[in-house]
Amino acid sequence: MRIPAHSVCTAIRDDIVAGVYERGGRLTEELLARRYGVSRVPVREALRTLEAEGFVVTRRHAGACVAEPTDQEAADLLEMRMLLEPLGAARAAQRRTAAHLKVLRGLVRLGQERARRGTGEDLRSLGGWFHETLAQSCGSPALTSTLGQLRHKIAWMYTVEVPANPVESWAEHGGIVDAVARGDSERARALTALHAERATAAHRLRFPGAGGDRAERVRTSQHAVNVSGVRH
Repeated sequence: MRIPAHSVCTAIRDDIVAGVYERGGRLTEELLARRYGVSRVPVREALRTLEAEGFVVTRRHAGACVAEPTDQEAADLLEMRMLLEPLGAARAAQRRTAAHLKVLRGLVRLGQERARRGTGEDLRSLGGWFHETLAQSCGSPALTSTLGQLRHKIAWMYTVEVPANPVESWAEHGGIVDAVARGDSERARALTALHAERATAAHRLRFPGAGGDRAERVRTSQHAVNVSGVRH
């Protein structure tokens, strides 16, 4: 069985985001291959992809290391998302499919129900799925990919406070979906911009200051490579 590099890349990226690998820490091909049960070839390819995405840097005499973004770089990511998410929603109003709408409406119904019950952790996951589906609805693979990378990097660099009023937050989600369903690009753009601005205020840097805070140590993880659909 040959495990594809994109599965290894996803596993390493998820572990970086989860804090398994310390910022600035080395990522050796040999140890990564052993950890994920693969050869060094897909690991090498995965590291190249992660370097292009900004999660990994190559340092002289050290090789691949986890990146250490500055506060300014982290702030830039939030600004980029505030610009691109409204664009994605506007495109989704023009290009979404019936299948996209069905999933978005289902997520909104479930989110509103959970918000009334006050189940915060479920809401965090549902919110992620909502924005991922909205990005997929825009009909632009490049924009969808960029928004996905932004979400991963923001989740790595920031903690997010639970909304003070989750019912209101999910009402905003519902309004966005209604605009997308009607094909109203400008309203979808405006509502998403307002929602993104409010959400940005709830973000707090995990590693404030130059070089980051090294107090959080590497945590263990049993993150397995997803091999579903891999041909034997």
